[in-house]
Formats: sequence, structure tokens, C-alpha cells
Amino acid sequence: MTTVTAENPNYRTPPAIVWTIIAISAVASLFLAWLVYYHPPVDVAGTHLAFLPALDAVLNALCAIFLVVGYRYIMRREITKHRNSMFGAFVVSSAFLVAYILNHVLHGDMLFPRTYPTARFIYLWVLLTPHIFLAIVCLPMILITFFLSLTGRFPAHRKLARWTYPIWLYVSVSGVVVYAMLAAYR
Repeated sequence: MTTVTAENPNYRTPPAIVWTIIAISAVASLFLAWLVYYHPPVDVAGTHLAFLPALDAVLNALCAIFLVVGYRYIMRREITKHRNSMFGAFVVSSAFLVAYILNHVLHGDMLFPRTYPTARFIYLWVLLTPHIFLAIVCLPMILITFFLSLTGRFPAHRKLARWTYPIWLYVSVSGVVVYAMLAAYR
């Protein structure tokens, strides 16, 4: 097997690896859809770990901060600081996912009240159109971008990161907005 070296900087990622990451992401997305829309909540009253939605918002905000800081570092060619910031974003996003799953196992899906039709329309538009769709699209992009970086495929990493970064940032920020709207109108 050929590896990335100075003599072979154009080594291509085997398609099987990319397809495996996409397949794992698809299974994860289907699991989350099942969990949110079909799994009955364990704690309908919401008495256990009621702080989880707020924790998710904090983790999304931290992810956005790590992403912006990491972007600034790469623009200054501070590679180690950039890498550390991106790992920070990845860690808090992973913690978000764990808290999100736990919240939905316990409490199910939070519904926006119908008594505020304009706010509900905006909330549903932000949630359903770009936020959920881009979160599904972003998961394999994040994993592939990380894989490319960790395996030294920096030209391919840069190409994909140009798309991954703004989508990941949007998903993180819109997650905070969705939480804030739910909290404000509950």
C-alpha cells in the first residue's frame, strides 16, 4: 500500500474508507431520526437530567468558538494551535452528541408551542430546513476532514475543510438559536 510521502503527495484516500465513513454517518443519522421521532421517552415528566438541553446549547456554543478560533489560527499558519482547536471542536461536538442522545432517550422531542405562530414558523424553518439537513450532511464531512488531516493528506484536507468549516459552524450556531427559541417560548 502506498503512503503519503514527500515523493507521493497526491496519494488518494481509498474509496472504501470514504464509503465506510458515509455508511457509519448514515446509520447514525437514521438512529437519531428513530430516537427523536419514534422512540418513546423514558422520563416523560422531564424530571431527570433536565439540564441536558441547556448543556447541548453550551456545547454547541463552545464548538462554534473552537471553530472560529481554529480558523483564525490556520489563517495565521499556526498549525499546532489550529489542530488543537479543531480537536476541541470535535470533542465538544462528540460530548454534544452523547448529551443529545441521552436527552432524547429520557425526554423525547421538545415541541415548539403553537401559540406563537410567527416564532414557530421561524423556529421550524431554522430547525428543519438548514439545521437538521446540514447536520446530517456535515457528520461525514467532519469525519472525512479529520481523517484526511490525521493521515497527512493536507491538500485534500484543505479542499474539504473549506466546505466543512462553514457548514459545521452554521450547525453549531443554529443549534444554539434553536435552544434559545425553545427556552424563550416555553
